[in-house]
Amino acid sequence: MVHALEHLVVRHTHRLPSPAGPAGDGAAAARRFDAALMTAGFKLSAELIERLSGFAEPTVVETAVRTLATVRELVGDHVRHNVYFIDFPANVPDTLEFWIACVAETLDDGDARARTLDQLREGVLDLLTLPSYGRYRHTYEEMLAAHDELIAAAGDRLTVLHLGDDGETEVTALYLALAGSTTPLGEEHLSDLAVLAEHGADGPQPEEIPVRENRGVVNHARLRAGATPLFDTVTDVLRLACALAEGDVTLREPTRFRALSRPYRRTLLAGLDAVVAASPAKLSDVSAHAEAWKRLGERLHPHEYPHWPHAAEVFAVARGERKAPSFDSRVEELLTRGDVVAAAELLASHAPGRLFRALDRLLRTAADGKEREAVLAAVERAAPEVSGRVVLSVREHVRNRAGGSGGERRVFVNREGKAWVADDTRPPLDEADRERLVAVLDAETRRRLPSPGHLLIDPDVLDVALPLSGRAASAGLGVLPRGSVSPVEGELLRFFTHWREARHTTDLDLSALVLDADYATVTWLSYTALTDVEGRHSGDVTAAPDGASEFIDLRLGAVRGTFIVPQVHVYSGEGFDQVAEGFFGFMLRESEQRGRPFEPRTVRMKSDLRGPGRVALPLAFRRDDEGRWHAHWLHLYLQGEPSANQVEEHRVSIAVLLRGLMGRSSLTVRHLVSLMQESGARTTLWDGRTVPDAPVTYIGLERPDSLAPGSRVFTPENLRDLLPA
Repeated sequence: MVHALEHLVVRHTHRLPSPAGPAGDGAAAARRFDAALMTAGFKLSAELIERLSGFAEPTVVETAVRTLATVRELVGDHVRHNVYFIDFPANVPDTLEFWIACVAETLDDGDARARTLDQLREGVLDLLTLPSYGRYRHTYEEMLAAHDELIAAAGDRLTVLHLGDDGETEVTALYLALAGSTTPLGEEHLSDLAVLAEHGADGPQPEEIPVRENRGVVNHARLRAGATPLFDTVTDVLRLACALAEGDVTLREPTRFRALSRPYRRTLLAGLDAVVAASPAKLSDVSAHAEAWKRLGERLHPHEYPHWPHAAEVFAVARGERKAPSFDSRVEELLTRGDVVAAAELLASHAPGRLFRALDRLLRTAADGKEREAVLAAVERAAPEVSGRVVLSVREHVRNRAGGSGGERRVFVNREGKAWVADDTRPPLDEADRERLVAVLDAETRRRLPSPGHLLIDPDVLDVALPLSGRAASAGLGVLPRGSVSPVEGELLRFFTHWREARHTTDLDLSALVLDADYATVTWLSYTALTDVEGRHSGDVTAAPDGASEFIDLRLGAVRGTFIVPQVHVYSGEGFDQVAEGFFGFMLRESEQRGRPFEPRTVRMKSDLRGPGRVALPLAFRRDDEGRWHAHWLHLYLQGEPSANQVEEHRVSIAVLLRGLMGRSSLTVRHLVSLMQESGARTTLWDGRTVPDAPVTYIGLERPDSLAPGSRVFTPENLRDLLPA
């Protein structure tokens, strides 16, 4: 099996495909492999150690080398995490004293002295011009020598790698899972799907690819592999054209189409002709992306292929030469006339999913109880035809529409994670209507959920948000979907960020804002406030041609506040989508633990920083009334300023955003578990140690070792599969 594919399997499933090789005594090598993994916070399952022990030592060693590289990248240990202050978290100076020391050192430097004196005379000093500021003053090896070895603690993370099937079976299963996902995938997962789809173009295919952008990625891979693309709408063809131009298959951003080879042009035009010939009504989809179709037509030259007349109709509609009113325009026309009942009936008959998405608007537009009754009746009839993900999404929406409009703030998050806040001016939904909708949606979800048999539940997973969109979480290790809440147990909380610039000098800044229960600022830690509340900042690094890291240490018991909001700011240079590499994470340690600033065994979460805007908000920490801390997962980006972003300037906007988010509740695993229990499922809360002898359906943060054969397992890596179809 190609090693790159094995890398994908381990990263996505925490399963190691069973290697192939000569038999032998590999027990000693397997034990060394396990010991090496533990330094990165991973270990082999007992079953996997037993399997590896039966191979010759070279096979085990080769497997270990590949796997170690994968897991170290997963946890962020594939780079060198140096710190500006070599002894961090010890001996971090007071901010003002540190700046004065930098100035004094510069005044002793003949080359920089004159420039610094000129700035001081003008009353404004640019720290970035000081030779001793923002650049490492020691090597990575010198930093390591200044720190003791990590003292192991019982709370250190150990992520178990389990034994998988043979390589090809594991790769095929992963491809089918991603391609057949009922939820949209994130950027990284789409990239991985492209690799898997090309590899598996001639192999088993999913029965259905319900997410259209996933279909676009699969079609691109199939075309490269010489297989026939799968089209059933004209938009499928447009997505493939975007993929061929290395554009955006989600169609959110315009694609600059390039000249296409004749075989590709023929494939696209033949596909269009077949779709329209089979269903001329599908021409109504063209107007939604008319400009893109017009630009694509300039590259496809449909007039050169008169034997595909239906393809030419697509471009005639895009140019306005032929009328094909879109379905949405028909609905809008009815609503403009005030005919809510007819609009609901049209949606229920032809687009039940769109009916559900328009439900709030229809109920608000209805003139009286009779019209609302007609809308609700249409919802009840259409519910069996709507995807499970949409049913659950509407259930979450209805849950958050309780109460009235009394100055509440509404948080908007787009598909890329960009967030903003506005006044919620919507009138409230009728309480009786809400209760009826909840009953309908829960009954439909309950009907679709399979019988789980014996449910074994890790209590910590109950407050994990259902992954209704793959874009609600960043790629990484230990990452949970936006809206999830998870317990935080430890004395010392350490944040870290690492970045490596691609083409331009780039300065990212790690900060942490502390807010009280009323969302007022208590304090912050950043390059402008290196020490406070027994916390420490590792120092400001202002360029990262070879990679740079920053850290913040906090003792949770000393924090005088309710919220801790870590954030990463783009101070200058490349954005999060432009740097060669960027990620954020946090570690938990006990007070007696020493070690390097970055210790992979203590990393609880590491996520990629890839999003719009210039301020990243991965998650926030909240202390409850009993003094316990919990992580609230955000995965959000604020627009910020083009440059010089810093925590002081965004305190108010972050507080407003956080207030809005904390007033919203997400649909979690607890919801599905309660519905399964109502259907009679036997449920056991896992004690973290023992597992039943018989097969179970396990739902938790990590797969336990020694589950009985035939058990079904749902962890954050495949939680999307728990959603009913």
